[in-house]
Amino acid sequence: MDLAYYSDYAVRLVNSEEPLRGTDALTSVEAVRELFGPASHAGSRAVEADVPRLRAVRTRLRGVFEAADEGDEVRAVDLLNALLLEFPVSPQISGHDHLDATGRPDWHMHLAEQAVNATAGYSATACMGLAFQLTTLGVDRLGICEAAPCRNAYVDTSTNRSRRYCSDRCATRANVAAYRARKRLESDRSGRSGRTQDAAQDATPATDR
Repeated sequence: MDLAYYSDYAVRLVNSEEPLRGTDALTSVEAVRELFGPASHAGSRAVEADVPRLRAVRTRLRGVFEAADEGDEVRAVDLLNALLLEFPVSPQISGHDHLDATGRPDWHMHLAEQAVNATAGYSATACMGLAFQLTTLGVDRLGICEAAPCRNAYVDTSTNRSRRYCSDRCATRANVAAYRARKRLESDRSGRSGRTQDAAQDATPATDR
């Protein structure tokens, strides 16, 4: 069981809404099933009631990322712990249907699908994966994209803790915006300098020859 992989469930859910753009992709049962992935048996159990349920969990998960992004580690952990208590996982040892190279069962940990509904199953998986990343990498690895107006969440798995954007697209857009801002500032400074020099020349009295 790759718990690190399951943190992507949390990221996908949070990023199904873009608050500053006023968009929300989580509007139907089909959207809920897309969050699980096409091959998920748990996703097939989704019903209309899971839409508002997952939206509520999404708001709380965004709070975890925002608290971490603001440097409030204790609040981020407290918010995530509350979710873990509400949506506990059910680990099981699996592998009897999968044999390794020697013909023995490939035993591994698996999250059993015993949740009462699709929201509970998705939330338990997402929160467990996020908790694994938080305790392994550090709370400061949970972030919110700095490229306005994007406010997508991300988990920074870089080796040098350098990630600031949710995607290469946002990073490029932010870099271009910063470059243009610098050019405008340089142009404004150049214009002000030129006007100052012109004013100084106009103020210099003419010398009779």
